Amino acid sequence: MLTNNVRRVGLSVAVVAALTSVAACGGSDDGGSKGGGKKESAGRSVTKADPIAALVAVQKKTGQAQSARIDSTMTMGSTMSTKQTGAIDWSDGITGSLTITPTGGAMADSVKQFGGNGTMEARYVKDGYAVDMGEAMAQQTGGKRWISYSYDDLEKLAGASGAALKDQMQNSTPEQGVKSLLASGDVKKVGQEDVRGVSATHYSGTIDVAKLTAKFGNLSADEIAQLKKQLAQSGITTEKIDIWVDDNDLLVKKTERGDMKTGELNSTVYYSDYGTKVSVERPPADQTVDFMELMKQQQGAAS
Repeated sequence: MLTNNVRRVGLSVAVVAALTSVAACGGSDDGGSKGGGKKESAGRSVTKADPIAALVAVQKKTGQAQSARIDSTMTMGSTMSTKQTGAIDWSDGITGSLTITPTGGAMADSVKQFGGNGTMEARYVKDGYAVDMGEAMAQQTGGKRWISYSYDDLEKLAGASGAALKDQMQNSTPEQGVKSLLASGDVKKVGQEDVRGVSATHYSGTIDVAKLTAKFGNLSADEIAQLKKQLAQSGITTEKIDIWVDDNDLLVKKTERGDMKTGELNSTVYYSDYGTKVSVERPPADQTVDFMELMKQQQGAAS
């Protein structure tokens, strides 16, 4: 018989896996070749005097790379803090696999109380994702240790916010931070810094939701409207974004800081190995329980 813990933790894990992948990735404009990791003229991007021109090149090049390895941390007030590592492909929606470790907050406490070891694997496919909850889950679900989540189901459950989450999960990519800086109208070139042994140019800016602008002509009106919508739904009015770019016009680090309805957002993501091959398979069907089915079983057990 399923316990209330299964349902509660299932909901918590849905949010953890969804938000951490969005933060880690963070639509691509032009598909193009996966040759993003190839060297071009050394120092080309770091010598650009105009930060807007530099960011336009970074947005295009990072979008064309289509995949990368990530190593990131994120804190969302008292709700949760996590670490995540893995590889993501954004050539056709978001696919890939992340190892997610809740490190604090209410959601981490829920996972630990459920009996998990604190680390989960999340696999992302085009229409949803699945999370490995381990043996504690399997003991209550007849050997099924994975919970699968459909983006369509999450949209139905959460209404307008679910629709926004579905859109972000299916379309958010590493270039999103670059787009945000372009939209801010407040971009500064900070200088040259070292990022994990890589020489990188640091750009910084602050997004004011009320003042988002398309004056530079690099983003469409629809892109500006979507960005405003996403930030507003999170309760963010201003957000500071910093990015570091290597001499191949590729993003190597991104940080985001802002105040949300649930507390402070603080995210740091490192990117490497652009163009890496990403292969992900759905978990075995006999080890997977659909989240909506899990909820129905819980409702039946409670009646």
